[in-house]
Amino acid sequence: MTSSEDTLRALRAALLVLPDNITLRQHLADILMELGQFEEAEQEYRLALSLMPENQLLQLNLAAAFYHQGKNSQAMVLVENLLKSSDTPAFAHVLYARLLLHTGDSTNAAAHFHIAVALDPKINDPVLAERLGNTDVSTQKISVPDDNLPKHQLPKYELNDGTAIDAPLEQPAISFKDVGGMDAIKEEIRLKIVHPLAHPEIYQTYGQRIGGGVLMYGPPGCGKTYLARATAGEIKARFLSVGINDVLDMWLGNSEKNLHELFEQARRYKPCVLFFDEVDALAAKRTDMRYSNGRQIVNQFLAELDGVDSPNDGILILAATNAPWHLDSAFRRPGRFDRILFVPPPDRHARINILRILCRHKPIEDIDYEYLSKKTANFSGADLKAVVDLAVERKLQIAIKQGIAKPLTNKDFLAAINVIHASVTEWLSTARNYATYANENGIYDEILNYLK
Repeated sequence: MTSSEDTLRALRAALLVLPDNITLRQHLADILMELGQFEEAEQEYRLALSLMPENQLLQLNLAAAFYHQGKNSQAMVLVENLLKSSDTPAFAHVLYARLLLHTGDSTNAAAHFHIAVALDPKINDPVLAERLGNTDVSTQKISVPDDNLPKHQLPKYELNDGTAIDAPLEQPAISFKDVGGMDAIKEEIRLKIVHPLAHPEIYQTYGQRIGGGVLMYGPPGCGKTYLARATAGEIKARFLSVGINDVLDMWLGNSEKNLHELFEQARRYKPCVLFFDEVDALAAKRTDMRYSNGRQIVNQFLAELDGVDSPNDGILILAATNAPWHLDSAFRRPGRFDRILFVPPPDRHARINILRILCRHKPIEDIDYEYLSKKTANFSGADLKAVVDLAVERKLQIAIKQGIAKPLTNKDFLAAINVIHASVTEWLSTARNYATYANENGIYDEILNYLK
């Protein structure tokens, strides 16, 4: 047992005897923060504040615990309240600067960081200063009233400066059996991703590497993200989902760093499914870009896919887009996204399976899934979920009024279908135009076949 664990055990034992001892509880919370156990630290700070609500240091530490958990709104409320005081700790200005930076308000973030350094020059953070565009903030002269000097001890831990990305990794519990339909697409993914992990020696015999990229495109709400998550569950791999907000940064060069860090994180936890949602936002055609920083992100993305600095063996890269025609053609070259799969709205058989899955564990009676599937032609998976949700909501209203829960029937679902309409019509119209007039090398043949 480590010394920290010994200390935690001793503090917890002491608090059983002296539960109202604020010093002991604060010390326990501080150690939990140092160990990165932010949720537990939050609970201890809350308990301490219930005994001494006006304690500024406890409020500040609780705000920091919120910040580390991504609860920026709660942290913002606490810090803004602290800033109203005449003796605000310098660290509160640093935390506020980071919170403002998350909202994109770099001007006010820089101003509060300047104040923090003026209050306490030892708190200067060169990394944060660089992100704010101020590499030497400590040399700038700022007038701060004497009565605004900090009177509390600063927390012992440091905030994450935001430069090292550590996106949440999932271990999905779903697999292909939870995905209705998409049999041909699932078989393509098995060939590219599942089988290489299950039979690595066979693939190595033929000189095929384990890993690679699959790009899924199609109308929104048809299960691309769900299928990506199910792929990770199928091979019992970790799942790292990346959105545009995880990569793009207002400061020049930071977006490329963020993208590199996300790939590095996936490489550390392989086998890992790295999933890029709305990938066209990060991989748009460079010829359409007016500014060079957008082109640099695309170049960085291509370099990561190629494994220029680090190999991608064991990294399974999936991406989804509703607008493949906006994607830079370089991403479709072999070794990058060399499997491009059209994910259409579910067919009749798939709609039956999706409805069965959605109705699982719900009270139902004499449901004719075949008939419901005919009434929901061109409905996406998301549309079908909306139908089931609406039918359940209406049944709940009746159950609450009558005081008894009754099973869902065909009538309930048909009433919901009359309200919900297919959401893919506009997409299919746009896709038809691209498939008809911009079908270079037959890349949109699958769309034309579907429309026939």
